[in-house]
Amino acid sequence: MLPNTLSKLLAPAALCCGLIAPLASATVVHVKTSQGDFDINLFDSTTPKTVANFLSYVEREDYSNVIVHRSVPGFVVQSGGYTYNPESQRLDVVAQDPAVDNEPELSNVRGTIAMAKLGSDPNSATSQWFFNLTNNAANLDNQNDGFTVFGVVMGDGMDVIDAIADLPVYNAGSPLNSLPLQSEPGEDETLTDEHFVIIESITVIDPNTDTNLELMPPKTTKPPTNGGDNGGNNGGSGGGGSTGLLALLALAGLSFRRLLNR
Repeated sequence: MLPNTLSKLLAPAALCCGLIAPLASATVVHVKTSQGDFDINLFDSTTPKTVANFLSYVEREDYSNVIVHRSVPGFVVQSGGYTYNPESQRLDVVAQDPAVDNEPELSNVRGTIAMAKLGSDPNSATSQWFFNLTNNAANLDNQNDGFTVFGVVMGDGMDVIDAIADLPVYNAGSPLNSLPLQSEPGEDETLTDEHFVIIESITVIDPNTDTNLELMPPKTTKPPTNGGDNGGNNGGSGGGGSTGLLALLALAGLSFRRLLNR
């Protein structure tokens, strides 16, 4: 593990990822990462508010140089919260749009992408999202009124995500207490794009509304009742993609000592 060595903390802020459905639009986005590329099929008609929210960040290029900031092996890989600025060697928080309404229609099975949100607040998703590494339906379909699945990784794209999940994970202090790194920095070395797992860009490559029924995940296993439970905390295996209260407006360059694998 890494000690908590965030060298600067700027202004604090509470911030913030069965049956086949009959129809699903198929906007496809291409994700280019430092570990490889893959495509995601989005379910526009099933989760329209969530897809529109995600695409608004994509269109503004807010996900350019965003890092993968959380990896829980056998559970989830999470991103959408922090971008790496090579000039300042900082992590900047992704500017957030208003929270989007929860749309828990599809199940959190392996290969799906779902929105992260605050614990105990079903309608708090903003910019962060996560990939389900395994079938998390029993937990995430029901916790916090269900986590909204809004797309699925296409083809052999999960090979890339699995490779990210296999990287060593370090504790750099909240909210980076499950931080995957693709290379280990030396003692006192500032983390750069050589170390972070970076999503270089997300772009729309197919905006059509053709239906891809063969890609549709099962319906959610959540019973048809209202209200959520306790939700989860960032970094806990029971918390899915819950973001918790992130007390950072911007992160300075990170420098670590006494590196130890988790």
